[in-house]
Amino acid sequence: MPKLRPEDLDKIADRMRKVMSLREGAGRAKIIVHMGTCGIAAGARKIMGALMRCADETAVKDVIFTTTGCAGLCSREPMITIELAGQAPVKYVDLTEEKAKRIFTEHIMNGRIVAEYALAIGSEQTL
Repeated sequence: MPKLRPEDLDKIADRMRKVMSLREGAGRAKIIVHMGTCGIAAGARKIMGALMRCADETAVKDVIFTTTGCAGLCSREPMITIELAGQAPVKYVDLTEEKAKRIFTEHIMNGRIVAEYALAIGSEQTL
């Protein structure tokens, strides 16, 4: 195994910084991909990949990506929740990669909810 050089460590550190900022950084938008077993089986990984490619292509730096488990609506997977700063979260369902790209462009980049893919606006309340 070759020895690590300082430049190699810098590359690893940069890559990890990017990964951590995608999960925990401060941003104006947060994309939550529902990745329970049902979501993964329905294609949630492809949805996450499509959204991350959109972020790379547009070079946005203020969007946080994270995952969560099942939202309890297995028949509507794959689904994502979009949270924009100062606005109610929006849950999108029955997604494809093309729908996810449209949601990224219209909702994340331009602040317009894509109503035909949205299931709910706002958070569920518990007693």
